[in-house]
Amino acid sequence: MAEEGYKVTLNVYDLSNGLARQLSTSFLGKPIEAIWHTGVVVYGNEYYFGGGIQSSPAGTTPYGRPLRTVELGVTHIPREVFEDYLRDIAPRYTAETYRLLTHNCNNFSHEVAQFLVGTGAGVPDYILNLPAEVMSSPMGPLIMPMIQNLESTLRANTAPQATQFVPTPASVSAPAPAPAAAPAKREAPAPAPAEKASKEAPSSAPAPAPAADPLGSARGKVQEEVMREFAAIMASGTLRASEAAALAMRRVMERHGDGATMQQG
Repeated sequence: MAEEGYKVTLNVYDLSNGLARQLSTSFLGKPIEAIWHTGVVVYGNEYYFGGGIQSSPAGTTPYGRPLRTVELGVTHIPREVFEDYLRDIAPRYTAETYRLLTHNCNNFSHEVAQFLVGTGAGVPDYILNLPAEVMSSPMGPLIMPMIQNLESTLRANTAPQATQFVPTPASVSAPAPAPAAAPAKREAPAPAPAEKASKEAPSSAPAPAPAADPLGSARGKVQEEVMREFAAIMASGTLRASEAAALAMRRVMERHGDGATMQQG
């Protein structure tokens, strides 16, 4: 083991390039500082999870310049031991196992940091808790189908088909099935006048129809816009699927953010 140890830091990036801070309130209904991505820097390399475990010389990853760097501590674990550890956990960090909300680059960085420095170190909570924060926003339940579609696309590395938003049962009233034709019956004798009057009077007022979901069309439009943008970017063949997904979301956020600004002005 190295006597002096190796410095371990965490590079923190904003995949939205500042747009999350500017547009999250109008898009999600609550402020979000950034869309976080992290990588662990040690032994002169940066290790991160993106379609599998990857490493690049520090400062040369596709994510550009980090927004900030967090000091995690010092490790005495030799590089060879660490990279053996990465090979052991690699089957748990693949394109197929990636989950945007629960098993992403930040979860990888957290596990790796704790292996190198100990359980007292790791990714800050404000980064790890971002998925839960987004999903607890007013728009959270609306974007979940889109997230699931994008995850499937990233795993298959193919462009998605635009899908319609499926409303929850509470937002749609299904028409009642038509009653089956009753078999012919013998004509019943005419009821007494009092009985006939009681049958003609309505028993109760008709139940009011459930209120239509005012966000139903907006949900479908936002989802379709992102899927169309993603498919167009993937068709160009210039970006990886993860980069195309981030760019598609950014373009839609810009459009909706501009619209919200115009409405407020």
